[in-house]
Amino acid sequence: MGSRPEQSEACKAPPPSYGQRTQQLINGQDLGFTPTITVDGPWTVEKVVEQLPGGAPAAGSSSPLAFFHMLERLKTTKREGWRRFGIERGESIADHMYRMSLISMFAPPSLAPRLDLPKCVKMCLVHDMAELLVGDITPVDGVPKPEKSRREAATMDYLVSLAPSSVGAEIRAIWQEYEDAQTLDSKFVHDVDKMELLLQMMEYERRGARGVDLGEFAYVAGNMTLEETRGWARELIAEREAFWGGEAHVQGDKGKEGGLSELHAKQQAEYYKRD
Repeated sequence: MGSRPEQSEACKAPPPSYGQRTQQLINGQDLGFTPTITVDGPWTVEKVVEQLPGGAPAAGSSSPLAFFHMLERLKTTKREGWRRFGIERGESIADHMYRMSLISMFAPPSLAPRLDLPKCVKMCLVHDMAELLVGDITPVDGVPKPEKSRREAATMDYLVSLAPSSVGAEIRAIWQEYEDAQTLDSKFVHDVDKMELLLQMMEYERRGARGVDLGEFAYVAGNMTLEETRGWARELIAEREAFWGGEAHVQGDKGKEGGLSELHAKQQAEYYKRD
C-alpha cells in the first residue's frame, strides 16, 4: 500500500464527490464496485438518485427497464461490515440475498410445513433491496434505527414506482412483512439472514487462515429466535471453536464475556432490537 499523506495536508483537501470517486474507480477499472452515495443535510431518495450515473430514471414509464437497471446496484454494493476488516472484495448485497434464498429452501422438517416457503424465498431476495440506494448501514455506523427504517421505506416506495405492475406491490408488501417481523415466515427469514452472516464470517476466517478474527459478528447467533434455526447456529459456532482451537479469539456469541467490547455489544443490541 502507498504511503498516506500527512494529516495536515489531508485536512486541507475536501473529500472527493461521488462523481470524483466514480471517476477514480473508472480510472482504476474497478467498475464492479459501487460506492455508497452520501448527501448533504437530511437524507432523501431524491438527493441520492440525482447523483446516479446518467441521472435519475424518468418517472411515469410503463417499462420496468429502469427498475431492472437499478437492481444492478445490489450486485456491486458491498456488505460494509467486512470492509472494516480490510475485506475490500467481499460479498455484495446480492451475494448475501442469493445464498439466503437457497438456505431458506432447506428449512428443517419440523418447521417447513408451517412456512410459506415460496414467499420466504422471495422475502430473502427482497429484504435488503433498499440498500441499493441507502447503502449497507451497520451497527457501528451511528445511524439511529428509526432513521435507517425511514430511509429504507422511502427507497422501497420509490423503487415500487419504477416497477409498474402488481409485482412491485407484492415486493413492497413482502419487504414490509420482513420489516415488521411478526409472522413466522418473517422470523424464519430474519434467522436465515443471521445464519448467512455466520457462515460468511467463518468462511472469511478460514480463507484467511486465522489471520483475521471476525468473532464480533458471532453476536447474532444469540438473536436468532426459532429453535430449529438456532440449531444451525450452534453447529456453526462449534465448527468455529474447533477451527480456532486453543488460539485466542473473540467469541461474540458470548457477548462481553467472549471478548466483545462494551461499545460493540451496545451497538449490536440496539441494531437488532425488535420494536
